[in-house]
Amino acid sequence: MTTVILLHPGAMGAPLAGHAVALGHRVLWVAEGRGPRTRRRAERAGLIPCDSLEHALSQGGLVLSVCPPHAAEEVAGSVAALGWRGVYAEANAISPQRAQRIAQLLPGCSVVDGSIIGPPPAAGRSARLYLAGAPGPAAAVAELFDGTGVLVRTAGTEIGAASALKMAFAGYQKSARALAGVAHALAAHHGVGDLLTEEAHTSASAILSDPGYLPSVAARAWRWGPEMDEIADTLRAARLPPDAAEAVGRVLARWSDDKDRELPLDTVLAHLHDQQP
Repeated sequence: MTTVILLHPGAMGAPLAGHAVALGHRVLWVAEGRGPRTRRRAERAGLIPCDSLEHALSQGGLVLSVCPPHAAEEVAGSVAALGWRGVYAEANAISPQRAQRIAQLLPGCSVVDGSIIGPPPAAGRSARLYLAGAPGPAAAVAELFDGTGVLVRTAGTEIGAASALKMAFAGYQKSARALAGVAHALAAHHGVGDLLTEEAHTSASAILSDPGYLPSVAARAWRWGPEMDEIADTLRAARLPPDAAEAVGRVLARWSDDKDRELPLDTVLAHLHDQQP
């Protein structure tokens, strides 16, 4: 049995830790300053309250940090200030750079970079936990969820790799939903919302899962770029934010030299990187 210190029993952290509890692990959390909703969530997950972070860390074990992204470094700094040493699983939606800074904040710890993809794990619904770091510490984290609804997968040994995967996936997933909101707002403004929904049913949905089509996009980017300018103008006229359309236009501009060319995928992806030193 492993003792786990969960640093934030939120909507994702508590259900995640609850799966470790179901395997017989002991999961502690700091109740000081937390509201009734958080307390109920922690209680449902079978977590054990502690009066302070110092008290929780004194129990040893493994730290699992699942908190709002902006608080990740502050939370790690609080653990570092108490001189704690052990396995620190950083499982927040943060950039690879922030994950690496957190590892530097905790020189006495074995830091494992983690990212959670999917909804909070529940009955009949799983989440994927990707881990990157030294094999031994990563295995210690993986053992917490062996055979549960938290599917653990490796992202390699480099700190930041798991976080990079999260940024890539969430960057697409969340942006796509925001863009859908803008698209429906524009269509509704012009009274064609139902037609947009109908048209969407005819569209291919494997946009992220099949990158093989991207070279054809690069070859047509010279035509699509001006179209994004028109879309931005249409959005402005409807008093909707044109920023996303303008940003896509700037992305397409990086493929401007690929006009009508048949290029391999790796070359097309390389052209998206800033070539400035």
